[in-house]
Amino acid sequence: MSIKKSIQKIIDGKKEWRAHVSRVKALPQDYQIVYKEIQKYLFKIGPVELNEGIGLLVEIISFFEEGAAAGKGVLEVTGTDVAAFCDALIEDSNTYADLYQKSVNQKIDKR
Repeated sequence: MSIKKSIQKIIDGKKEWRAHVSRVKALPQDYQIVYKEIQKYLFKIGPVELNEGIGLLVEIISFFEEGAAAGKGVLEVTGTDVAAFCDALIEDSNTYADLYQKSVNQKIDKR
């Protein structure tokens, strides 16, 4: 990839992130609080696709916007167990923990 394309990719990524943050800030306060906790949780768990873009996070924002527009509280949308909500979102996703576990198993199998 050329330097020009790399720089453009960084710029586009920052624009996309700023637009995303603006959407978060437009949500009701309770939604913002839960969104930030979900974001922290997902960054710690590490679904691999988060490294490829913010698609999952954008989907969560859209889901939250729909809930807020319908006049629902955030816990009506996610349920009271927000960690379980997150786990359900990524249940079919590879996480960095999965990748690490596979690499450890491969090393053991080689020995």
